Formats: sequence, structure tokens, C-alpha cells
Amino acid sequence: MPQDPRLDPAMAAFTDMMATRAAGLPPQRLERPLDASRAVNDALNMTLSSPKPRMEESAEKWLPVRGRRLLCRLHRPRTDARLPVLIYLHGGGWVWNSIDTHDPLMRSYAAGAGCAVIGPDYALSPEAAFPQALEEVAAVARWVAAHGAEWGLDGTRIVLGGDSAGANLALGTALLLRQSDPTLQLRGLLLNYGVFDDRMATPSYAEFADGYGLTREKMRFYWDCYAPNPADRLSPFAAPARADLRGLPPCLIQIAELDVLSDENRDMAAALRAAGVSVEDETFPGTVHGFLRARDHVPAARRAIDAASAWLKRTV
Repeated sequence: MPQDPRLDPAMAAFTDMMATRAAGLPPQRLERPLDASRAVNDALNMTLSSPKPRMEESAEKWLPVRGRRLLCRLHRPRTDARLPVLIYLHGGGWVWNSIDTHDPLMRSYAAGAGCAVIGPDYALSPEAAFPQALEEVAAVARWVAAHGAEWGLDGTRIVLGGDSAGANLALGTALLLRQSDPTLQLRGLLLNYGVFDDRMATPSYAEFADGYGLTREKMRFYWDCYAPNPADRLSPFAAPARADLRGLPPCLIQIAELDVLSDENRDMAAALRAAGVSVEDETFPGTVHGFLRARDHVPAARRAIDAASAWLKRTV
């Protein structure tokens, strides 16, 4: 990590800690097949695992989706009422991570907002390229809207959320559902440092191209895995920066300051406002991409989670 004076000291200490842990593992390579690198990535991220905060119910659920059984993790902080639900989509460039790596974050939202959280273990790329993950997430949202009561959920109060590639899937799914299921009215979108534009041409892509964790090279690799057909990247469901954003539900956008994606997140906030969508956005100074995983180490991550939890309470 560069000695950038803007870097939050706790963020710097966290990245140094994770670099030390990574040094004890095999290298993670941007090359196919990805099985070995996925194992390394998961092992590193699982060093941050925590069962807290405790839920009254944490359960593995299975849904029949697109010819397979899709695993979903359900967290409910209380079981005496039907709860509004956040469907949360983990980040990882569409190629890494899982509902296990993001379990502490999902628990935090459930406890902080008093809502249920569902984490779908959507199919990863490049094995499952666009639009498979998108369509799986849409199927989960449709099921919750129609049958959520079976899991103790209020299917009329759904928020879609995610971080990085997960925020891309959340916004892309909202656009898809606006077209395919106009009666399914989402309550909101929680978009954490999302991937919204395939062109990678903003000033922040130049400023933070290397040395801040998520690099321009990595983003190019991720796009090549997720949407290998260049024509697919013209779809607003893949690259929401190309979308007509009118009619979307209220959005909260949380931005890491020192991130290749910071400018496209600010651009998305501006575009949503121009389309008449209610938007709240906040940039967290001194943070790098993925800072929410540092919940137990970086105060800015805890502030962001608290702010999102308060927004969820107001929104659902």
C-alpha cells in the first residue's frame, strides 16, 4: 500500500495485517482455472470470520433456480414477526468470495437494521458468465416477493444490496425487474462501492490504477470473466451506467475514497438524481475498496455499516 497521506491509519494497519496473512499463503493469480486462487482468496478472507452478532435464526435454505438448487443463507435477528428483508450480494469481481466470506457483514446489517438478510450463493464467473448470476438474483427476489412468508419474511418489503460486483448485480437486477416484473416494487437499493461502468475511463481509474488493492488490471480481468462478449457490456443490466435509471427505488451509495471505482460511484449518484431517484451518498475518507470487510478493525467500516443500517430502518 503506498504511503498516501490520505490513507486512514486504521485502514493502513488493516491492509498491512492482511498482506502479512497473505504472505503465508500461496499466491493468488489472475489466471484460469481459478480453483486454486479461489481457495487462497477464501482462506484469507475467512480469517476475518465471526459468528457475531448472534441471530435468533441463521439457516441454510435452497431454492430451485434455473435448473439447479441455489443455496441461500438466511439471517433473522428475531423470529416473532414477519421481517422486511435485505437480499445481499457479496462482492469479489463476480469471480471470488461467497456467502461465507460476507457472513459477518450480513449479520451486521440484520442486527443493525432489525431486518432479515438473505445471501444468495450466486454462480461465479467465468464458468457462469453474464447474465446467469443476474437472473439467479432476480429469481430469488421473485421467490421472496411471492413466498417469503414461508421463511418468516414480508415479501412486500424487499431491499436489494451488495458491494462491488454485488452492487452491480443489485442495480442490474433492479433494472431487470423493473422491465420484467413491474408489480414487484423494491423498497430500496444499498450500493457499496459498486461496479457500474465497463469503460474504466474515469479519473479515479487513472489515479488509483495500482497500489490500492483493487487495480485497473484486476478490473479488466473481472470484466473479461463476467462479460467476455463485448456486446454484452452494452447491456444496461451488465453496465448500469448505460441505463435509463428512471423509476428506481431510493438508493444509498457508499464510496471508498481511494478506489478506482470512486468516480463511477459519484457519477452513478448524479445520474440517479438526474433521473428523479432519491439518493443518499457518502464518501468515506482514507478508505480503499473492500473496506467493509474490516468491520472489526477500521472505525470507518463500522460507521458505514451503522449508517446503512439506519438507512435500511428508514427505507423498509
